[in-house]
Amino acid sequence: MPILDTPFARLELQRQPPRRDDPLQAFDAADEYLLQHLPAQARVLLLNDTFGALACALAGHARVTSSGDSHLGWLALQDNLRRNGLAADTVDFVPASAVAEGPFDRVLIRVPKTLALLEEQLIRLHGRLAPGAQVIAAAMLKHLPRAAGDLLERYVGPLQASLAVKKARLLFATPEEKPAPRSPYPSRYRLDQPPVELVNHANLFCREGLDIGTRAFLPHQPRNLGDARVADLGCGNGVLAIACALANPEARLTLVDESYMAVQSAEENWRTALGARPVEIRAADGLAGQAEQSLEVVLCNPPFHQQQVVGDFLAWRMFQQARAALVPGGALWIVGNRHLGYHVKLRKLFSRVEQVAATPKFVILKATR
Repeated sequence: MPILDTPFARLELQRQPPRRDDPLQAFDAADEYLLQHLPAQARVLLLNDTFGALACALAGHARVTSSGDSHLGWLALQDNLRRNGLAADTVDFVPASAVAEGPFDRVLIRVPKTLALLEEQLIRLHGRLAPGAQVIAAAMLKHLPRAAGDLLERYVGPLQASLAVKKARLLFATPEEKPAPRSPYPSRYRLDQPPVELVNHANLFCREGLDIGTRAFLPHQPRNLGDARVADLGCGNGVLAIACALANPEARLTLVDESYMAVQSAEENWRTALGARPVEIRAADGLAGQAEQSLEVVLCNPPFHQQQVVGDFLAWRMFQQARAALVPGGALWIVGNRHLGYHVKLRKLFSRVEQVAATPKFVILKATR
C-alpha cells in the first residue's frame, strides 16, 4: 500500500471504495505540497480532502475540521484514521450540505472538479476566518483552471501562485475585508413532464437543466408497480424517483446518493412534489447498507467518473449492489451511453438483459435477477 510521508506523520492510506490491486493512490503531490505550509496547533479547515490524506496527517497536530460533499470521502477518512491508529474524534467532519463554523486560522482547499462547489465553499468562508488567516488552494496542474484563482480573488482576496512542484501548484489567498456575498446557489429549473420544479445545490451534475441521459430515461420508467419497493441508486436531485412515485402512487421509494448536496436537493424536491408521502433518502455508499433481497426495482443513471478519474468501476459496483438488493425476479433499470456497453457487464450478473428503448446516444436497459 502506498505510503504518504509528511512533516507530521507517515501514513498508509486507501481510497474508497476499495479495489483489489488499485492502481490509484489516495493522495498526490498536491496534498504533499499543502502539508509543507501549515504551522502546528492552527485551527484548520480542510475542504475536499477526498480520501482523508490531509486530515490524517494533521490529526493530533492541529484542530482539524474537514468538510466535503462525498460520503465515500467520509468513509475513507474514518477508515484511514483507524488504519493509522488515530482516534475518530481527532477530526470533526461537516458535510458540504452544512456550514463549518469558524474561526479558522488556515483553510486548505483541494480544488474540486465542480467549480460551483468551490464558489459556494468560498462564499461560506465569509465571517469565519480568524485575523491573519490564510486560504491555500491546491491542485495538480492539469486540474487547476484559471477560474479557480479568479474565484479565490473574488471571494477571499489577493492571490499569489507558487512555483509548480511535481506538477502541483498552490494558490495563496490573503483575506481582505469584503461585503457579504450573495450565493447563486441553489439553482432551479422546471420540467413539463413530470410537472415539477427542481432545486439543485452547488455540486449537482447538470445543475442548470435536466441531463440528457435522464431525459431519455424518464418516458420509459416502469409503471404498474403496485406497492413495490423501489430504490433510486445515485439519485442526484431525485427526479427519477419523483417521476416513478408520481406514476406509481403506492410504490415505496428509497433514494441514495454519495453526495450530501444531492441528498439535500432530493429531500427538498421530494417534499415539494410529494409533500408528506413516506420516503427514505440517505447519503450512502450506494446500496451497500441495503438488506439483501429487499427491493423489487432499482433505478440507476450510473456515473462514469470519480472526481477526475474516468472509468466504469463505480457503475460495476452499483450493478453488483443492485443485484444483491433485488429479490429474484426483481429488475435493475438503467440508462447509459451506448459506447459503454453496459449490457455486456449486466449479463454477467443478471439472468436476462433487455433493451427497453434507445436514442442515438443512450440505451435504456432492464436487467432481471
